[in-house]
Amino acid sequence: MASEAAEEANVPAAAAAEAPTTGTEKQPHKLERKWTFWFDNQSKPKQGAAWGSSLRKVYTFDTVEEFWCLYDQIFKPSKLPGNADFHLFKAGIEPKWEDPECANGGKWSVTSNRKANLENMWLESLMALIGEQFDEADEICGVVASVRQRQDKLALWTKTATNEAAQMGIGRKWKEIIDINDKITYSFHDDSRRERSAKGRYNV
Repeated sequence: MASEAAEEANVPAAAAAEAPTTGTEKQPHKLERKWTFWFDNQSKPKQGAAWGSSLRKVYTFDTVEEFWCLYDQIFKPSKLPGNADFHLFKAGIEPKWEDPECANGGKWSVTSNRKANLENMWLESLMALIGEQFDEADEICGVVASVRQRQDKLALWTKTATNEAAQMGIGRKWKEIIDINDKITYSFHDDSRRERSAKGRYNV
């Protein structure tokens, strides 16, 4: 049940809502693929805990109705405590560099100083992913919303960092979806592993 999963993952209180239900009268609208929401609360890290140890899988869904129920009740960045992350990834892919689907990938990143702005970009990104709006949909792993004290961040993770043409296509499309004019940068996970402030490889 969504509420049990939410409690287990220490998702904010609003998460303890009933599991999404789809009435028997109407057939639910199936998505092309399954997606999983993850939650990571880094605001209270345990001493010596490895990165990702607080990451929790919350719910996997494959209908439009389930998505809206989950989003409305749980997955709005404004409901997040500081230093927490929401992730939406294709089912079967963990939002970690070590996951085989992500290992050779990277991410496009956008920062925001306004919570309302982050919320809007997050929702537009979610709808674009589950609605298969990207031509290079198979290249996309998922998207992460990170709530931070100084500046919030949104990152779109992709599979093959060295495929520049695919990444540029995704970056341009994402800018259009989240409606921003500022330059955005793509960084390789490999670079980020080696140095915290890795330089971007591509820009759009």
